Amino acid sequence: MTTTNTPRTQQHAVLDSAHVGNIEGAFGTIQLDDTAPRTKLSAKLRTLVAIVGPGLIVMVGDNDAGAFGTYTQAGQNYGTALLWVLLLLVPVLYVNQEMVLRLGAVTGVGHARLILERFGKFWGAFSVIDLFILNALTIITEFLGISLGLSYLGLPEVPGVIIAAVVIVAAVSTGSFRRFERLCMFLIFGSLILVPLAFLAHPSAAEVAHGFIPGFPPGAELSTVMLLIIGIVGTTVAPWQLFFQQSYIIDKRITPRFMNYEKADLWIGIVIVIVGATILIAVPAAVFAGTPEFGNFTDAGGVAAGIGKYVGRVAGILFAIALIDASIIGAAAVGLSTSYALGDTLGLKHSLHRKVSDAKGFYAAFAGLLIVSAIIVVIPGSPLGLITVGVQVLAGVLLPSATVFLLLLCNDKEVLGPWVNGRRLNIFTSAVIAVLVILSLVLTASVIFPDISGDQIIMILVAGAVLSMLTGVGFAVARVRRPARSDPDEVPRSARASWRMPPIALLNPPKLSTGRRLGLSVLRIYLLIAMILVIVRVIQLALGH
Repeated sequence: MTTTNTPRTQQHAVLDSAHVGNIEGAFGTIQLDDTAPRTKLSAKLRTLVAIVGPGLIVMVGDNDAGAFGTYTQAGQNYGTALLWVLLLLVPVLYVNQEMVLRLGAVTGVGHARLILERFGKFWGAFSVIDLFILNALTIITEFLGISLGLSYLGLPEVPGVIIAAVVIVAAVSTGSFRRFERLCMFLIFGSLILVPLAFLAHPSAAEVAHGFIPGFPPGAELSTVMLLIIGIVGTTVAPWQLFFQQSYIIDKRITPRFMNYEKADLWIGIVIVIVGATILIAVPAAVFAGTPEFGNFTDAGGVAAGIGKYVGRVAGILFAIALIDASIIGAAAVGLSTSYALGDTLGLKHSLHRKVSDAKGFYAAFAGLLIVSAIIVVIPGSPLGLITVGVQVLAGVLLPSATVFLLLLCNDKEVLGPWVNGRRLNIFTSAVIAVLVILSLVLTASVIFPDISGDQIIMILVAGAVLSMLTGVGFAVARVRRPARSDPDEVPRSARASWRMPPIALLNPPKLSTGRRLGLSVLRIYLLIAMILVIVRVIQLALGH
């Protein structure tokens, strides 16, 4: 594909040859040489139908077993009082995932590999290792969700979990990208079973609407509510999403030409995930209101039992099926994000277009991760509660660092050329990172010091906010004082649709300012200290202290 006005951009950086070719979506195909303009509405709709997938899968996969547990806990313990958190997360979801879809379409290189190449071996290894550990723990929680759903349905849990793992591995390993995406679409359609559940439970529309007005549940302990809010943030905005969507867009062969269609796909996914999350909060709020179980959340299995008790067996069955469905989607997406990252960084063939015999390492990593996770769940005495805590803490600790590198990559002109972030987007993303760092500090502190009080949490929030504001003012002043520079290699706006990142070997080394180097050093120290303290606390919990 012809790209821009400089000779080096005549080549693309795609690492696996299977990532170049026709777009073969679940519901349509777009030929590689199809450059015809889409002027009619019918042509635009056909294109959208063919493109739809990456944003939809990553968002619906976000409403996984962990989300079922966190959202239903909010509903059972506090009614609809925390629904407003979901609205605040909408722009965060869009901005984060829009940046990775841009990186995927423009570069053709996965997130982990870009971090490795632009920030060095330490951060590259860190990004892959922490993703692997966090994803492995997350997949265990997915199979735990499947186990809880099977238990409510009266089906044998041990063979059911193992069969689910084998089915997911088989579905991913067909050697057909289109076949896998069609299965995902079937599961996404299955997730809509939450809609009739909402009608059966019929939560009050007035209470749901009131829940979107920011406020705290009356009489609730601040520290407990804050930790649940952080849990909602962590389960809705997870690190694996960044790695998965970027790699999946590359594997689907989406280029900058179809950027707007992929953004529409992302918005469709966001709407579905917010509607689903709203139902998962509103239904338990309505079901458990005025009952002894209100305020006494146990797990998603307890929610299913409560729904079956107070609404009816059919409603309980719908919830259990939705839980299993969501857990399967989550396990597949989280597992693939790991295999894609490993393939990217290790130079392995990593595409769903390839058969197992042609990408053994890619499929072996996926199968091994899922099978081992399923076995851990069915082993009697496995510390599943400890694993669930570990997922929440690690996600909270690692998400800020993932977002920092996302922002840096999206401001790297060697990587994105004319597709780099604008000033407003940088300001918003910087504010998001500041909030995530503050929440990460609160979450880490709460696990290490379980007796932390509400006043201490407020002190952390205030100190973090003040420090963030001072840092923002400092960067703003520095930017104003910095003289404007013209870029001789500026790409005309008309050429953006065909601009692709050149091969990685041809990129100029990244230029990190003193401030950014200092920031990365501070981030490295914080992550090291936080990880050590979390490991110590987890060991204490494991030993019963």
